[in-house]
Amino acid sequence: MENVIYTILLALHNIALVGCVAGPFYMSRIVANRGKYEKKVIYDMDSLMEDVITSQPMLCWLFIIVLYATGFGFPLVYFLFHGELKEFSSIALAAFIFKHILILGIVGILFYGTFFINPRIKELFSRFKSGEEPEEEAVRAFFSLRAKRKKWCDVCLVLAILVLLVSPLLRFY
Repeated sequence: MENVIYTILLALHNIALVGCVAGPFYMSRIVANRGKYEKKVIYDMDSLMEDVITSQPMLCWLFIIVLYATGFGFPLVYFLFHGELKEFSSIALAAFIFKHILILGIVGILFYGTFFINPRIKELFSRFKSGEEPEEEAVRAFFSLRAKRKKWCDVCLVLAILVLLVSPLLRFY
């Protein structure tokens, strides 16, 4: 039974981790491809992009909650079946600490994007109307914030990939 529970936890953990990596990967690609067009608001395209991009953080929050719940579920399952916590090797302990530092970095970026960058972008975009020429200052601010969001999204992607690379150390050491 322990292996069944552990397998389910690991499957959920891996799905959440892939979700954490996929979000910034695809959002960064969307913005990079949009960057190939002129820095002019293309209302329908930009509206669709903002709908997609700004809905992603809620999924990321969900994935991070699942990551933490399942991640702490592993030692809990071991404790329930064995009456003690599994002994960590120094490599696994270092990986555990490093992984959680990386995840805290992801959470920090996600918090900043969700509560600071996205609302400002949303406010700027609300000034734009289909078929109307927007103010040049608002357009510059809009694309500047998009560039900042892309930069942080790229950092988040690197952190998530590092989490993927560090995670097997917890299982096998």
